[in-house]
Amino acid sequence: MLREQTFEKLHPLNLPGLAQALQEQLRQPEVASLSFEERLAALVDAQWLWRENRAIATRLRRAHLKQPASLEDVNYRHPRQLDRALLRSLASCDWVRQHHNLTITGPSGIGKSYLCCALLEKACREGFTAHYAAAAKFFRQLAIAYADGSFDRLLAQLARIDVLAVDDWGLTPLNDSERRHLLEVLEDRCGLRSTILTSQFPVQNWHDLVGSPTLADAILERILSNHQEIALQGETLRPVRKTNSDAKPTASSKRREEES
Repeated sequence: MLREQTFEKLHPLNLPGLAQALQEQLRQPEVASLSFEERLAALVDAQWLWRENRAIATRLRRAHLKQPASLEDVNYRHPRQLDRALLRSLASCDWVRQHHNLTITGPSGIGKSYLCCALLEKACREGFTAHYAAAAKFFRQLAIAYADGSFDRLLAQLARIDVLAVDDWGLTPLNDSERRHLLEVLEDRCGLRSTILTSQFPVQNWHDLVGSPTLADAILERILSNHQEIALQGETLRPVRKTNSDAKPTASSKRREEES
């Protein structure tokens, strides 16, 4: 009866991790040999781990990653000029703590989106908030918010995100509104939060992608100050489709497809 009352009180206190650990202790006779302090420490550790895992899951869900990705699963075998030492350094997330930006460039299918999502996933696991957005959708959201009067609220939300990623930008020319909206987003984040931008075009061409020389100077100054660059080169990681319709994909081609 006492045990039932204890469990009934633990759940309203929002301690499900501790409750589950206590149930496991009661099913293990050898736990009786532990001291009170040892058993209590184990229960507290279980509750702390439950809360950490729940917080990570929440951050990952809110990040809206394009695809499941992890730095531990990055393909280093494919020749694409990927600097293993740089990626190992970025895995520490010090660049997020120091509010630095990242640029990832390379041809289509080289794995830019996968690396972007892997870096966001690692940031979420390290306790930071993150958000992924494809460039076309990102600019549509800004335009809609500007039209319906919620632009300032959206800017405030974006300014609070620790790592904001805009994927595959520059595929279409920016119009005047998009240039000004991007500048406002970057202005709120410059030196305070981290931003990742990926593009098929090398960074030295980004000035022309913006279009307006004056706004391009302002935008690139905020992107490229305190930034690190991942410049990828090589052939696509996406599997080449064969003319034989009966050909089955190999295990290696499936892995490459997952990283594209």
